[in-house]
Amino acid sequence: MTTPPPTSDDVEDGPTPTPVRRTRLRGPVRWLQRIVVALVGAVLGVLLFARVEAPIGPFDATVAFTPATDGGAELEIPPLGALAVDAYDGPLRLDVQLRRVDQLRAQELAADPSRLDGVVDRVSADLQGAVVQLAWTTAAAGIGGAALLSLIALRRKREPLIAVGLSTALLVGTAGLGAATWRPEALSQPTYTGLLVNANSLIGSAQDIVARYDAYRASLEDLVTNVSTLYSAVSTLPDPSGTGDSVALLHVADLHLNPAGADLVEQIVGQFEIDGVLDTGDIVDWGSAAENQTFEWIGGLGVPYVYIRGNHDSLATALAVAAQPNAVVLDDSATTVAGIEVVGAPDPRFTPDKDAMPGTQTLEETGEELGEFVETLDDPPAIAMVHDPKQAPPLDGVVDVVLAGHTHTREVSVLDDGTRLMVEGSTGGAGLRGLQGEDPTPLSATVLYLDPTTGALTAYDEITLGGLGQSEVTIQRQYVEPLPTGDDEAPTEETPTGDAPTEAPAGPTG
Repeated sequence: MTTPPPTSDDVEDGPTPTPVRRTRLRGPVRWLQRIVVALVGAVLGVLLFARVEAPIGPFDATVAFTPATDGGAELEIPPLGALAVDAYDGPLRLDVQLRRVDQLRAQELAADPSRLDGVVDRVSADLQGAVVQLAWTTAAAGIGGAALLSLIALRRKREPLIAVGLSTALLVGTAGLGAATWRPEALSQPTYTGLLVNANSLIGSAQDIVARYDAYRASLEDLVTNVSTLYSAVSTLPDPSGTGDSVALLHVADLHLNPAGADLVEQIVGQFEIDGVLDTGDIVDWGSAAENQTFEWIGGLGVPYVYIRGNHDSLATALAVAAQPNAVVLDDSATTVAGIEVVGAPDPRFTPDKDAMPGTQTLEETGEELGEFVETLDDPPAIAMVHDPKQAPPLDGVVDVVLAGHTHTREVSVLDDGTRLMVEGSTGGAGLRGLQGEDPTPLSATVLYLDPTTGALTAYDEITLGGLGQSEVTIQRQYVEPLPTGDDEAPTEETPTGDAPTEAPAGPTG
């Protein structure tokens, strides 16, 4: 018996044959593939190639577009910090990083005050030119990346042309979104980070700046000029070893949980090419569990971080620091940083816990125990770390350099038997206590330069920043005299040799 063919009604009421459904889906799926490939290729092209190097005033800068969810612009001024402006929306953020000062342009600016009259206009024109160049570079990178990836992934001759069209539409849409959401008023409301957090208190509120544009221009001129001077001074200081191979170690103390102090450490590590950080304690105020959750920045430094407990740091604080991948906690023990051997002992006290005070060792006893530990080593270490300067006398003549903190006042002296005692100020500006007096406590840190072969201290840079609401920044280079020997009379304070110390004031930094 022959089965009659299906009627038109049967075809309409039954399920769509599989081949027909696949044919209908093939087109949308293919276009979805094209869009995804073009988008990924454009993003990769932007990430890899959407940047230009350009002069901006006296600075050499890198200007780049970075994929982001909220657009805007960010200006980085290492080691001072950054300012961000929510000026537009879109998938690309404009990043401007001032990398270094061009010596010739900076000297011309400093030598001829008349050049300051137009410095803001020149900086604006340079930045505008760099952004225009970056826009063309970004377009080429995005379109080229999309076309190349489509050719590799889809392997059809016409796919690169389609990818060019899709990526062009994407870039035009991004530019259109940025133009449509452009907020010029946001330029007067930047967000500051790092050492620039107090810029408003130094150059006035945003509303005042808009109201008195001339004063704002003058403040910008001061910022450009003073930062140029600071960078120029740092870059021209000679390497103490004369060979360019000194080991640079950063001494910090008494951060007292101040985020600005952590920012300062991060920026100095990058700007001065630091080989390791030596922290002589009081990284927090109370040694509490909440405070001990704030040390992620240590792990992000990328260099060894050697730490001893201060009288405000608990055993839990030390464990939290030690949990960072690059951290070493010393407790009558030794470690080696870039070939330099360092020993350290903690403060025996824990001041926040009054019940823990009775029965603890005296400060001098802890210094004696560290000295006994040093005698067990094959060679004397280059540096000993203690928290309180009162722990240092038993180490006189045992090591060449003793680092300490605690007093919140920087002081360098040479002890009777020739050991150099270097007491750091407060890298955290004494925390909240630094605001209790009439003048805020400055933030301070010291870069030590040591001979990589002998471990001898050859020079050090004293970095000092004015406390909250102040704008002064100084860097002073001190060259170290040979330690006295035999019956020579030991000097009572540090005396630089050679050229006079270099001081470099900087403008609004907070």
